[in-house]
Amino acid sequence: MTQVYIRPIGIAASPQAEAGDAVRLAGGMVYAHRFAILLRQDGEVTLRERVSPEHMAQALGRLPDSVAAEAEAQWTCLRFAHPPLQLGERTVRLDQPQVMGILNVTPDSFSDGGAFLDNPEAGRAHAAAMLESGAALVDIGGESTRPGAAATWEGDELERVLPAVEYCAAMGAAISVDTRRPAVMEAALAKGAHIINDVSALRHDPRSMALAAAQQCPVVLMHSPGKSDDLHADADYDNVVFDVFEWLKNARNHALDAGVQRENILLDPGIGFGKTLAENLALVNALPLFHALGQPIMLGASRKRMIGALSNEADAAHRLGGSIAFAVAGMDAGVQLLRVHDVAETVQARNVWRGLRDAALTDFSDIPAD
Repeated sequence: MTQVYIRPIGIAASPQAEAGDAVRLAGGMVYAHRFAILLRQDGEVTLRERVSPEHMAQALGRLPDSVAAEAEAQWTCLRFAHPPLQLGERTVRLDQPQVMGILNVTPDSFSDGGAFLDNPEAGRAHAAAMLESGAALVDIGGESTRPGAAATWEGDELERVLPAVEYCAAMGAAISVDTRRPAVMEAALAKGAHIINDVSALRHDPRSMALAAAQQCPVVLMHSPGKSDDLHADADYDNVVFDVFEWLKNARNHALDAGVQRENILLDPGIGFGKTLAENLALVNALPLFHALGQPIMLGASRKRMIGALSNEADAAHRLGGSIAFAVAGMDAGVQLLRVHDVAETVQARNVWRGLRDAALTDFSDIPAD
């Protein structure tokens, strides 16, 4: 079987810097002017060609018929401008990076487990502070999915999540519920949540996919290699970038076949889930490729173990700098949603990044005249 990939490998300072030979990546604030067209046969890359947008049509025309339609679809997806998410009364634009703040109501999260579980006032204050700092959404989770964490009983998860959904909804927040259980999804949506964020990509329970299709709400499908309670198990990659790409493509198609609307699907490459440090870094460096799937991309790298591995084993409470570095890498790749613990700092970094991009896109003073 032959597979094709169109990977952006050259990000332009601005389209005018390339005399217009650049495309706006996924409708955002990042422009790409050079792409690698790759063919993969039985796990081996058999063709590598670098091409600019000006010559893309000719390059696509030279591809084998077996991959021609897929290549055209990827090229269209790379240039597709995603419409905003309408989440209750809130509109979340996807033409610039947005920050999703994490609210863990668990006793054992790797980062802040227990801080908000038995103290709803603290949870409410934390959610309010994230919204005031500029979070576009609050992501509420009642089960730790760190490596080695025990599965949570559904009843416990409901007791943890629903009060948090209620007080966030009372603030008028756009709410994502981080769960893999359909009963929690359904109850949270009924209480005012807007998005299902499922680390199992709706695979954990066969009822989840039908529920997502029936509710017609946005869903985040995340890559995780494990098929049972341990989402980190069974990791085996020939090439982690291509394998995760194909996995997410299949997850997207399965959701479409089940009746989930395409505009309701977001994708997450699952940084830290069943991946080594090298594999995580490869995925972050390859993030622009995932726009070829045609869905908004979410990046969740905040405070994760790989930051400690790269910084003298700093513990989770001392990984702010690394978290910001990964957030900026995501923004440079055109990622639409950044799922983070440190909202105020990430929003500030996003605002500065956005100012730099605005300046680059509007300053023509150093561009030679034709």
